[in-house]
Amino acid sequence: MGEAIGQILVFGVGVAFSPLAIVALVVMLVSPRGARPAGAFAAAWMLSLTVVSTAVLLMADGADASANGAPATWVSVVKIAVGLLLVFFGVRRWRGHNDREPEAATPRWISHLGNVTVARAAGLAAAFNVVKPKNLLLTVGAGLSVAQVGATAAGQAAAICVFVLLGSTGLTLPLAIHVVMGSRGRDLLIELRDWMVRENAAIIAVLSILIAAKLFGDALSSLTS
Repeated sequence: MGEAIGQILVFGVGVAFSPLAIVALVVMLVSPRGARPAGAFAAAWMLSLTVVSTAVLLMADGADASANGAPATWVSVVKIAVGLLLVFFGVRRWRGHNDREPEAATPRWISHLGNVTVARAAGLAAAFNVVKPKNLLLTVGAGLSVAQVGATAAGQAAAICVFVLLGSTGLTLPLAIHVVMGSRGRDLLIELRDWMVRENAAIIAVLSILIAAKLFGDALSSLTS
């Protein structure tokens, strides 16, 4: 169980640092509708992470991802492919950011979230984890990493739970500020929103490249052992 959990920590941290998702949640929290859409957003976020990571884990298990406790060769090949995609996405995200005017840093759709419905908030959260490249690739990496160690079903379930909880901390922190501080936390949430907008590209680019480096290292270590 410990090895399975250890494998997914870096992926959970990578998913947790999702600047635009955090910005979206904060916009909902400071809007007149308050916590209902934000709560639906956070719940759908956790559910989509659970579904995708579990689906990858089950498929990898079915394809014998673990060969006598060691990663199968195909797992290492997929990790290299995921790492290359992360590098490509991170570099493209950074270059695209540099090509934009400063006032274009915030996507237009963010400004429409003040009156978003519960259903649309939930759908947006799912889209972040199923459609957006960074989170989808990291979730695939998490599922593969759990499958490759050959842990028991209980160990795999525990690892997926840790991944989902860790990957949701970026959202639970603003929610906690809103619940604990109420209106007093509004200025703090707005500062968090503005910082995330400014540093969005840098956060994504750095995380993508660092996690890609881990995937390359793990894959090469397995292939040469």
